[in-house]
Parts: sequence; structure tokens; C-alpha cells
Amino acid sequence: MTSSREVARAHLGMMLWALLVGLSFPAVGLMSEGLPPLLLTAIRFAVAALALSPLLFHHADRWPGLAGLALYAVMGLCLAGFFGTMFWAAHRATALSMATLFVSVPLLAFGLGLMFRVESLAWRLPGVLLLGAIGALGLAWAESGGRLDGMRFGIGEAAFFVGCVASALYPVLSKWGLARGWLSPRAGLRTFWSLLVGGGLIGLLGLIGESPSDLAGMTVGDAALLVYLGLFSSGLTFWLQQRATAVLTPAAVTAYGYLVPFVSMLVLFVREPQHIGWEWLPGSTLVLAAIALLLRRDAVNRRLQAAA
Repeated sequence: MTSSREVARAHLGMMLWALLVGLSFPAVGLMSEGLPPLLLTAIRFAVAALALSPLLFHHADRWPGLAGLALYAVMGLCLAGFFGTMFWAAHRATALSMATLFVSVPLLAFGLGLMFRVESLAWRLPGVLLLGAIGALGLAWAESGGRLDGMRFGIGEAAFFVGCVASALYPVLSKWGLARGWLSPRAGLRTFWSLLVGGGLIGLLGLIGESPSDLAGMTVGDAALLVYLGLFSSGLTFWLQQRATAVLTPAAVTAYGYLVPFVSMLVLFVREPQHIGWEWLPGSTLVLAAIALLLRRDAVNRRLQAAA
């Protein structure tokens, strides 16, 4: 049985995850324009995997079996599918449409988790996820200036939705592989292999669709930012997600994605306080309420398990 301390650590870790992901967007905005995004992502993953590589020398279960290797390959395809479609759709879909589609990831993770039998059929969690999705949509609406004319569904949005499905499938496969003993019980090793395989596939997409010579425009500042993003926005965040996946359900893990636009909103207020307005309040309130209900739900479940 999972202890209360492990569950609490998983939730706290995902709050840190949301903070790190939310802070990564301003950092990415500081990088020079014209750099190939897929190749940059592959380098970020390579930096993170390199930082985790010493784990290979300290644990006996460092090498996955054939089933685990195949599963890591599929998980890598999920990462490549999400990042690949995100960058491809960025020039073909509106920001509001993409933000709206992304809020579907926790609900998609819940549905896929039911299919893989790593989620339990209950009404409370979908209700919490729906509340968080409405709140995240409210934040997206506020960010767009209260306008809805950026909403549409074309080929770019369709491709990005496929990427959202791939993103939702990643924690489901992690949980499923853990339940079958195919993946290492150590979050660090799972993170390493996911980043290594996923980064390799993303790099391959970058070599096909981008020009590696564009990396020559990278400055020393860009390289420093890339190392920071690799260590914290890729390595640490994936480790936190993998650690939480072993304790929480995939839907609960992905629900913390609703906090990312909330963190981005706070960063915006610090940098540009003139943007503070009432239109941010409804979405923020609903997102925070959803996270509070998620924490309460797990607390109630732990009490019931202890009583049983």
C-alpha cells in the first residue's frame, strides 16, 4: 500500500513540476530567434539524459529487458509525437486553439487509463478534471484579451490534438509498464531511458524537417539557457512526473498541467502588472479549486484505505 508520505511527496513534486514548466516559457522566450526548435528540444533531452547517466553505474536494473525497451520506444514516440506536432502546428494553428486543445490532456489520460486499466471508474475525478479544464480555458480566454475569434479547428489543430493524445498516453504507458514489471521501479532510470529514446526520435525529426546549420546562430547565452532548460525543465520535471506516476494515477498527474497557465499568469503580472484585471479571476479560482479537490480526494481515499 502506498504511504501517505509518498502521496504527499508526489503532489508536492507535481506542484514544483508546474512551477518549473511555467517558468520555462519565459526562459525559452529569451533565446535567439531562428534556432531550430526540434533540434533544440533534442539537445535539451540529451543534456538531461547525460545528467542522469551516472544512475546506470549504481543500479543493477539499469538495463531494461526487451519488453521494457519496446515500451520505452513507444513512450519515446509519444514524446516525439507531442513535440513534433506542437512545433509543426505552431505556424498553422492559433495560440488560443492550441491552449484550448491542451486542456483535454488530463481527460484523455483518464479515458486512456481506463482502457489500460490503470484508472478506476469513478465520477469524482472526471468532475475535478472538468472543473480544472474550464478554469484553464478561462485563463486562455483572459490571455487572449477576452476574445474568442482566435478559435478554430483546421489541419494544424487536428495535428496538435493528435499530439495531445500522445502526451496523455505517456504517463498511462509508464503506469502500465510499472504494473507489469517491465519498467524500472526507480524514477531516475525511467526518466533517463524516456529522455534518451524520446530525444533521439525528436532529433531524427529535426534532422528531417530542420536545418542543423541554423544551430550555428546559437550564442553563449543560448547555450547556457539550453543547459538550464535541459537540467530543470526537462530532466527534473520528467523525474518529478515519473516519481508521481508510480504513486498517483495518470489523470491526477496530468491534471497539474492546469497549474502551468496559472504560473505563467503570475509571471506575466510580475513582468507587466498593467495586465492585471478581473478577467483572470474566474479561471484562476477554478484551477485552484480543482487542485484543492484533487488533494482532498486523495486524502479521503487514504483515510478509507487506512480504515479498511
